[in-house]
Amino acid sequence: MIANSFPAAQHVMVLYTGGTIGMQASANGLAPASGFEARMREYLYSQPDLVVPPWRFREMSPLIDSANMTPVYWQQLREAVVDAVEVQGCDSVLILHGTDTLAYSAAAMSFQLLGLQARVCFTGSMLPAGVADSDAWENLGGALVALGQGLAPGVHLYFHGELLDPTRCAKVRSFGRHPFKRLQRQGGGVKASSIPSPLNYNQPKHLANVAVLPLFPGISAGVLNGLIDSGIQGMVLECYGSGTGPSDNPEFLASLGRAQDNGVVVVAVTQCHEGGVELDVYEAGSRLRGVGMLSGGGMTREAALGKLHALLGSGLDTQEVRRLVELDLCGELS
Repeated sequence: MIANSFPAAQHVMVLYTGGTIGMQASANGLAPASGFEARMREYLYSQPDLVVPPWRFREMSPLIDSANMTPVYWQQLREAVVDAVEVQGCDSVLILHGTDTLAYSAAAMSFQLLGLQARVCFTGSMLPAGVADSDAWENLGGALVALGQGLAPGVHLYFHGELLDPTRCAKVRSFGRHPFKRLQRQGGGVKASSIPSPLNYNQPKHLANVAVLPLFPGISAGVLNGLIDSGIQGMVLECYGSGTGPSDNPEFLASLGRAQDNGVVVVAVTQCHEGGVELDVYEAGSRLRGVGMLSGGGMTREAALGKLHALLGSGLDTQEVRRLVELDLCGELS
């Protein structure tokens, strides 16, 4: 780890959500299992040279495979983090989470916990603790050591010795010890001069209805209309290249315009692993902006989804949401 000037964690709350790290065999395959605290204590006790900060443990309910993660669970997780800091007196929180949606949850919490002066670190594993060649204990122990050495306030993602900014990374592999990668995204936004009070972590948050739609050759207006008519409040539209789409399809453009008329906030991100959205480079992008689509710049899918959930769930009016989408709130556009 690189030395820094941030204070070392003194009291860590470990929130166990389930995921591969604590899974055990069942009749239908690996499944989330209770009792991980005892296993964790046994492991750390067996490693006297591993210096970690004092910690306590909370098992979330229900324990889930992260493939079953939902925005409802995100709200429970946010409340558990705030409780750990403001009620239990912890200065840091370690969240054990399945890897499939870990980047989504870490990005969402980056926006849900704006203003919280504590360190929140996500980790997990690709193989369960206790099986041959598992990465579980190295990730858990490494994350605790990182907190003990001092991290900046905010949300972090730790995996295999690497700290990643959760608003800039994604799971790119379904195997091995390096499933997460910082995406080389471009197209930054202006840093917000301040965070509006409704976005502060201690303000009430409501569930928002947000969808993600990737463009594909031949996509019809009917697909878009179906989502709009489902009652969504926001949509992440995964566009081609620098933010292009079927601009010669009048029905598709009309559907995007109808989304804006209905108050649906549509944000464009790129399908590419590298680069970002610049809607005015091509006519096929500027026409999309002309019917109300916003630029997500270099935001990842995960960050854009989490950001829309936070903005729309904070009770802000639509115009303020649209303004904040294109401003950098916590590094998602930097």
